[in-house]
Amino acid sequence: MTPFAIAGVQMHVAALHSNVEAMRHRIDVLMARFPWTQMVLFSELAPYGPLDRYALPFPNDALYQFQEDAKRYGIWLIPGSMFERTESGLIKNTSVVINPQGEIVAKYSKMFPFRPYETGVTAGTEFCVFDVPEVGRFGLSICYDIWFPETTRQLTSQGVEVLLHPVLTGTTDRDAELAIARATAAQFQCYVFDVNGLAAGGVGRSCVIDPAATVLHQSAGQEDMFPIEVDMDMVRRQRETGMKGLGQVLKSFRDRDAEFSVYDRTSGADAYLHTLGALEMPAKGSRRGQAALDPRAALGHVERPDIQPHNFSVFHGKTGAD
Repeated sequence: MTPFAIAGVQMHVAALHSNVEAMRHRIDVLMARFPWTQMVLFSELAPYGPLDRYALPFPNDALYQFQEDAKRYGIWLIPGSMFERTESGLIKNTSVVINPQGEIVAKYSKMFPFRPYETGVTAGTEFCVFDVPEVGRFGLSICYDIWFPETTRQLTSQGVEVLLHPVLTGTTDRDAELAIARATAAQFQCYVFDVNGLAAGGVGRSCVIDPAATVLHQSAGQEDMFPIEVDMDMVRRQRETGMKGLGQVLKSFRDRDAEFSVYDRTSGADAYLHTLGALEMPAKGSRRGQAALDPRAALGHVERPDIQPHNFSVFHGKTGAD
């Protein structure tokens, strides 16, 4: 067994003032209560909240303070994320990984800002994979990233065993996001640590899921600190023998016969996507999409979308009208 204790911190996040001291206080409390914790993960945008007007250059004073905390307690620390203002003036949603020596060893900017709602935020293009010596390989994604399985596919194809996933979800799609988190653990045979905030930081309901899609912990709607010991040997065995001795999904993907032309932007396989409207905020009373053509008509495959053609079956090598 290769055990490693990771603690998520679900806490109230304010939008109009710094939460840095509150985060540091919770680190102190966490380490007093659970001194065996080896890694601490906060929610997305926990230090300064969800308003990009508080974007800061990297590095900054808040990061220096978190580096001191990591070194003092000898822990790995991912202090959520914060809006970063780059030298060129761009704003990114960026997280860092701080090792027990207080060094920033990795940096990651959210690949899929929650557009069209997160306007003005530039997407990152680099993946984040880092190793904990004598433990295993970790990957970082932020909130909406997990809705795109390609992000986790890239990480786990490089050997990531634990997906660290800080989120800020305060909307009605939290149920869907939790379902996606659980499916991600099963699809990619990895642990998922999904840490949400409270108040301006989200609706809570953080969760930890193991590679067999078992929910190891589910927070409610109040503050919570939840250290969970993961077992990397379990990940490695399941990737060889399958989830519960069944699906060996990573190896099945590796040994696939199909290639996916949709990922070649010049192939035309994504032509339907280009018939959809602009990625923009719905307007009040909007009727967008109500009169949209069905995919066949949008692609010019039928002349009269109101006339339905016969359905045909090709099961078991048989072709004919239903």
